[in-house]
Amino acid sequence: MLFNSIEFAFFLPIVFILYWFITKKSLQLQNLLLLSASYFFYGWWDWRFLSLIIVSSFIDYTIGLSLSKTKKTINRKILLWSSILTNLGFLGFFKYFNFFADSFESAFTLLGSPISTDRLSILLPVGISFYTFQTLSYSIDVYKRKLTPTKDLLSFFAFVSFFPQLVAGPIERAQNLLPQFTSRRVFNQKKAIDGMRQILWGLFKKVVIADNCAESVDLIFNNTGDYSGSTLAVGIVLFTFQIYCDFSGYSDIAIGTARLFGFNLMKNFAFPYFSRDVAEFWRRWHISLSTWFRDYLYIPLGGSTGSNQKKIRNIFIIFIVSGFWHGANWTFIAWGALNALYFLPLLLLKRNRKNIKIVAQGKFFPSIRELINILLTFSLITIAWVFFRANNIQHAFDYLSQLFSLSLFSIPSVRPTALTILIIIFIFVEWLGRESEFAIEKINLKFNRLFRWTFYHCIIICIILYAVKQQQFIYFQF
Repeated sequence: MLFNSIEFAFFLPIVFILYWFITKKSLQLQNLLLLSASYFFYGWWDWRFLSLIIVSSFIDYTIGLSLSKTKKTINRKILLWSSILTNLGFLGFFKYFNFFADSFESAFTLLGSPISTDRLSILLPVGISFYTFQTLSYSIDVYKRKLTPTKDLLSFFAFVSFFPQLVAGPIERAQNLLPQFTSRRVFNQKKAIDGMRQILWGLFKKVVIADNCAESVDLIFNNTGDYSGSTLAVGIVLFTFQIYCDFSGYSDIAIGTARLFGFNLMKNFAFPYFSRDVAEFWRRWHISLSTWFRDYLYIPLGGSTGSNQKKIRNIFIIFIVSGFWHGANWTFIAWGALNALYFLPLLLLKRNRKNIKIVAQGKFFPSIRELINILLTFSLITIAWVFFRANNIQHAFDYLSQLFSLSLFSIPSVRPTALTILIIIFIFVEWLGRESEFAIEKINLKFNRLFRWTFYHCIIICIILYAVKQQQFIYFQF
């Protein structure tokens, strides 16, 4: 079920009413309702894949309890690796089987010994990359004794399948979300209003900005050879806003929806396109995934300690694995490797922690130097997105070679004027709200009631006008 669908517009208020008016006196009934609603929400896409979520939940719940009763180190490691191999086994089979089969076939063909590998018609379960990492982190935290395993089966299953963030995150940690299922929840009007405000802004980003960008982006990327470098520049800039508004829009709707039910999810985006260097960008982009790889891969490898060779190794591992997490295509690996190259100079020169606070904090305008750094970082990230969006490696290089040709200085043949105005307004609103959890969080503190409600109605009108162009969220494919 899509957040930007008519079905969800009926589903959400029904669950909300049942949750706060029918089951509010019983925590167990509330959790049961959320579990049932979450399975219905996921099963709306394909009920057959509910079995994967149930099996994954049961395995990690059982392993967690077993770890709490087991003292021997070897037995604890066996339990941990059972969780890791099972979860990654599911993920590897559904997401990467054909990728490895094709890669082996290509490798042997290049060596002069062509082979034929069987391919399976495998449908990728929506959200498998997200809930797999969520359950896996639970087992790892229990193994490291950072978390006491729960005996509440219902709460654990509801934690794994919580519908607002089930399909595309944020990838929650059990330490944050699981205790919220075992504690009584009381309706908070202020939190609910904030949630509605965040949902509204998330829908604007997705429906008005991302889906409109998608039309021009698809046209340009699907016909790369027909366009000038200037038009290709328009295409990749539009994709830069498309992917941000699409994914951060989903996160806003997820976090806002969770607030309606009394839950607090982690922040997943922190205005990344206002970053002054690539290291800052990655602290602000897809935070739940970045911190997951930091805690469960980068730090165990040694992080930024040790020799420069180890630092370089660790950076390339984490970025390439992050790229591979996004999809079974060499373009994602190239995208990860390119970002590693961007990041390395900052790490080796010990400048990767230079920009921690939000840009121009407490000020309206950034300094000239900050503005230049923002534009430079944005340009580097935009170039990297070419590999992320391209169909294959050859397509990415063709796109870049045509982009950086003399035709870059010609007049673009695709000029989405109305969309450009909307993007400029969007950037302005995000800039004004960059010190908040989300862009319009504090609009009630900064502007009077007439302005606020005029602004809300303008957003709603835009959403209604552009809702006919409904498109699936980009990150559903991951």
